Amino acid sequence: MAENVWIVGIHMTKFGKHPELDTLDLGAQAARGALADAGLRMRDVGVLAAGNLMKAAAGFGQQLQKQIGQTGIPVFNVANACATGATALRVAIMAIRAGETDTGLAVGVEKLSGAGLLAGGSRVAAGDTWAPQGRFGAVAALDGRVGTETMPGVFAQIGMEYDHKYGGADFELFARISEKNHAHSTLNPLASYQKRFTLEQIMGDVMIAYPNTRPMCSANCDGGAAAVVVSESKLRTLSLEQQRRAVKISASVLTSDPWQEACQVLPDVNTLTRRAAEQAYEQAGVGPDDLDLVELHDCFATAELVHYDNLKLCPPGGAVDLFKSGATWRDGSMPVNVSGGLESKGHPVSATGIANIWEVATHLRGEAGDRQIAGARVGLAHVIGLGNACGVHILEKAAA
Repeated sequence: MAENVWIVGIHMTKFGKHPELDTLDLGAQAARGALADAGLRMRDVGVLAAGNLMKAAAGFGQQLQKQIGQTGIPVFNVANACATGATALRVAIMAIRAGETDTGLAVGVEKLSGAGLLAGGSRVAAGDTWAPQGRFGAVAALDGRVGTETMPGVFAQIGMEYDHKYGGADFELFARISEKNHAHSTLNPLASYQKRFTLEQIMGDVMIAYPNTRPMCSANCDGGAAAVVVSESKLRTLSLEQQRRAVKISASVLTSDPWQEACQVLPDVNTLTRRAAEQAYEQAGVGPDDLDLVELHDCFATAELVHYDNLKLCPPGGAVDLFKSGATWRDGSMPVNVSGGLESKGHPVSATGIANIWEVATHLRGEAGDRQIAGARVGLAHVIGLGNACGVHILEKAAA
């Protein structure tokens, strides 16, 4: 049986606008921060997994090495939509479990401030005439023909579909989810935005794609995050303080869409998330009731609601009731997105997967300051990227 893998160092940069820093600067800042947190150096690392969407094809990981140390180790350049950071971490975990190294470094970084609305596919060409071409022959670009592939529109449809199926998910309820996350952000000094909004401000802001107004959408921004992971045998060679602060990775799961007719055309964020959650709970030997906090992929307020259900935080169809109970607020029984979530912490896509893990790990270490969830011992981090990929990690506090 493969050894357990532990996080011994983790770091995220301040998310926001960093015009003075480029992607390599942010990646190096995150990597060095994680190494310093671990009490290790680059020469101790046996594998580097570098997550970035914009520069992956240009050998981003090798460029990053020139900033943090070229030691001749294998480098994996990872690109997996918004799940890129979580996938990079999974690469490092798999290398350790395979016995190829006892120490790995995973980095996720992106510069996205000012990027505007992100799309998942091609746009309809100008004009009304379309000629079949390419792999799918008679299939045209979807945007403007069959729904939309622009992210706010995709997740607006997902939220409205949930309301249609179960009821109770109206405009005000989605706005209240955003109200919660922006309130949480005021306690997170690394969040891109740290401003509380009233319900009226959220509902009255610019409508992006009903029912998501501007404050209900994730903020494209600049940022990086990194984690140093080690095998259990390596952990035992480290100092007692390093062992005390170590966080166990009880489950690391990555899924993609199973085949179904609908997902050949429109994205399905639900099925692969449910499957990832089921596998993660089984792998970790815990259930949703054992979780002390959850950081999930709230790229839009509508996404947070459906993922309550997908992650089994509630019975099927019970997401509205779960939220209305107050459970997902910081002082509730199932705190969700205590960091402020993507809606206010920000969403530099390749960094988000590791940043969500950073938030959970920081609480398990008891180092989250004013937003600390008292007594937190088990937490779940979730991220999803259209394409489709879902990463779920369950973390546990060290017993020592």
